[in-house]
Amino acid sequence: MTLPSFLTLYNELISTPTISNVTNEELDYSNKPLIDKLASWFEDLGFAIDIQAIPNTRHKYNMLATYSNSENKTQGGLLLSGHSDTVPFDDGQWSKDPFKLTEENNKLYGLGTADMKGFFAFILDALRDIDLKKLTKPIYILATADEETSMAGAAFFAKNTKLQPDCTIIGEPTSLIPIRAHKGFISNSIKVIGKSGHSSDPDKGINAIEVMNLVIERLLVLKQKFKEQYHNDGFSVPYPTLNLGVIHGGDAANRICGCCELVIDIRVLPDNDVDSLYHALCEALQPVMNKYPNRIAIEYEVAPIPGYECKKDHPALQHIEKLVGHSAQTVNYSTEAPYLNQISPTIVLGPGSIEQAHQPDEFISMDFLKPTKIAIEQLIKGFCL
Repeated sequence: MTLPSFLTLYNELISTPTISNVTNEELDYSNKPLIDKLASWFEDLGFAIDIQAIPNTRHKYNMLATYSNSENKTQGGLLLSGHSDTVPFDDGQWSKDPFKLTEENNKLYGLGTADMKGFFAFILDALRDIDLKKLTKPIYILATADEETSMAGAAFFAKNTKLQPDCTIIGEPTSLIPIRAHKGFISNSIKVIGKSGHSSDPDKGINAIEVMNLVIERLLVLKQKFKEQYHNDGFSVPYPTLNLGVIHGGDAANRICGCCELVIDIRVLPDNDVDSLYHALCEALQPVMNKYPNRIAIEYEVAPIPGYECKKDHPALQHIEKLVGHSAQTVNYSTEAPYLNQISPTIVLGPGSIEQAHQPDEFISMDFLKPTKIAIEQLIKGFCL
C-alpha cells in the first residue's frame, strides 16, 4: 500500500491525542490509536512490528519496527526513536486547534509538531525514497510511551530488549544539532503536616507554613552547596540546580495552617549519582525533621531520571557530526537518552526548536522539512548500508 503524503502523515499524528498526565486520569490518554497507525504505516514499508504493553500504566504501549535483509534482527545498524505522547495544553492559550495540523506563515502548528510526534512523519517520508533492499544492516524505529511523565516506555524497552544497534538517534527538537549529553532530574514533594487552629491563639497549633519556611531555608543552603561542590564545564549551567517550583498551604487568613506542600526540581549532572543527591536532600532537612518529628514527609513526584553522556571521542558521535555538519552540544533538559544509552551510543538529534516544546501554538518551521529528510536519509545510509 502507498504511504499517504508527508503532510497527511503529519496531520494524522497530530490529530490523534496522546496526552500524558500523572495527576489527572481524564487527561491521560492511551497512545494505542497512534501506535496502531504507526505500526500500519511501517508494516506497509515491509517492517516487522512488535507492539509492547507497558506494565503499570494506563493502557500505554511501545512500538518497535524492524527492517533487516538478513537473519540478523538485533545486532548493528541504526535505531531511530521518539516518544508518542505530548504534554497537556491550555485551550485558552491556543489560537489554533491543537489537534489539527495548521500551515501558516511557513510554519506547521499543532500539539506535538516539534515535541515530537512529527519526527515519525519525517522518518516515513525519508524511508519511502530509500531502497531498503540494499541495506546491509538493520534499521529499527521505536515509538515510546509516557516520556513526558515517567519515561516508563523507554525504561521498559531498555530493560527488556535484545537490540544492540551501532547507534541510536532520539529525534527530539534540537534544530538538527547533535546533543551528546544532558542533565537528569529529581522531583520531590515535601509535605509539612502542622496542627490547625484559630489564628488568635497560635501557641495551640503548629503552623505548617512557618515550618516550611525552615525547610526552605535549608533548601537554599543546599542549593548553594550543589553549586560549590559539583562542576562540569560541558554545560552552560555547570552545576546541579535546585528549583522551588510549586507551593500550596493554608485555607484562611484567620486559621493556623495545618498543611503545606512544596514541590522541588533538581537537575543533576551526568556524573552525579541521583541516590547521593537525594540523600543530601534528606540530610539537609534532617534538623527540621528532628525538631518536628513525624510532621515532614519527602516523596518522589516521579522516578528520578539520571543524566546522560556520550563521550566526545565516540566514533558514532564523530560520524554523526560529519554527516550533519554540526559539532555536538550539551543541554540542561532531559530526554529518554539515559535509558537508550544503555543499549547503544545515543545521540539526541531532531527537527524543530526546543523553545517550542510545551508552548501554546506549538509549531515547527517548514525550513526544517528538506534538511531533516536529507539528514535522516544520510543517517540510514551511513549506518545501514
